[in-house]
Amino acid sequence: MSQPPADVLRHPRGGLYFEAIAPGAIYAHPLTRTVTQMDNMLFSNMTLNPQPLHIDAEYCARETEWGRPLTNSLFTLGLMIGISVADLSVGATIANLGMTDVRFPAPLFEGDTIHCTTEVISARLSKSRADAGIVEYLHKAFKQDGTLVAECRRQSLVRRRPQEA
Repeated sequence: MSQPPADVLRHPRGGLYFEAIAPGAIYAHPLTRTVTQMDNMLFSNMTLNPQPLHIDAEYCARETEWGRPLTNSLFTLGLMIGISVADLSVGATIANLGMTDVRFPAPLFEGDTIHCTTEVISARLSKSRADAGIVEYLHKAFKQDGTLVAECRRQSLVRRRPQEA
């Protein structure tokens, strides 16, 4: 039995259909991103987060062990998962089902550049939807020196490949 062409296993927008997702696969995403002061300020303000750890350089210089503002951890989480979208899920994901084991083991600062990996932890057919499967991913973000700055497990509902009529 031959394998279907690679493009048959991808949604027209580029994401992987459930059948193309194999537990144990690890994806090193080619997109990278340097975090800016504007990213941190806009995100903190858009989410109504007045924490001075993120938005007050003077406070951070005087009263924290870091001496400078930390990047908002929820921005880091969103960026880490967002970097994976083009490679894995654009068009093929129906919904995020949850995120667990979210950790930020080291700080991320303005000027740091992150790169990310995603490991497929598990994949199973949905019990309630014949057109989908449930995939669990382990996302990791590293800054330029290789330090792990974020990780989380994410469960998502992924489209199965449409059957030929």
